[in-house]
Amino acid sequence: MPTRIDNRGSTSATDAPAGRRRPGRQLRWVVPLLLVAVVFVGYALPPYLTLDPGRSRLPVPAAHPQYYPLLVAHIVFGSVALLAGCLQVWPWLRRRHPVAHRWTGRAYLFGGVFPGGVAVLGVAPLSSTGFVSQVGNTMLAVLWLATAVAGYRMARRRRFVAHRRWMVRSFALTLSIVANRLWVVLFVVLLLPQVDTTYGGDQDAMIRAAAGASVWMSWVVNLLVAEWWLDRREKDSTGRRPGL
Repeated sequence: MPTRIDNRGSTSATDAPAGRRRPGRQLRWVVPLLLVAVVFVGYALPPYLTLDPGRSRLPVPAAHPQYYPLLVAHIVFGSVALLAGCLQVWPWLRRRHPVAHRWTGRAYLFGGVFPGGVAVLGVAPLSSTGFVSQVGNTMLAVLWLATAVAGYRMARRRRFVAHRRWMVRSFALTLSIVANRLWVVLFVVLLLPQVDTTYGGDQDAMIRAAAGASVWMSWVVNLLVAEWWLDRREKDSTGRRPGL
């Protein structure tokens, strides 16, 4: 009979064997996810490793000298969270190599989300794309930290089902940085025809609007998708909706 880890960490029906039977199916989404993460980090991280503010892809406000060091910290730690998170959500690795899972989890939390989330709290209020982006990024940082803390507490209490649910939410927020790039391109394309009408020819105003909308969409939509997926998995495990 299939087995599953219950809230106390013991083994019961439906989880582990399914993961052992389907490593190939898991690789269909794990490999593309990891590839996207590696490509994204490979593009986003290198300019900030030079510690040269002149190479920053975001404007560095001269009036706030703390901005650039915090931005670099956020990007470095966020890169760790993105890469480690891809391994954390791989069921096969969790079941077959629990020690590796625990160490990547520590890297995700203590080398990624916690320092990266604290750093972004100092960066978000100074966003160059306006108030909407500032509020959206600050809310994202608070939720990113909160979901990670909740996941860590559940693991410490050996409530592993609840732990996994919180970490799925946390990783959904981690992925928002990738989703943000897709949303902003979409919104710029949609708003570009309105530059001369809605925005009175002010292209910077249009870009600020697109950036603000993309910040909110990147994490709100990700959280909604994560909740939908968690709900679907719960219904599958209880057998109330077979075949999904």
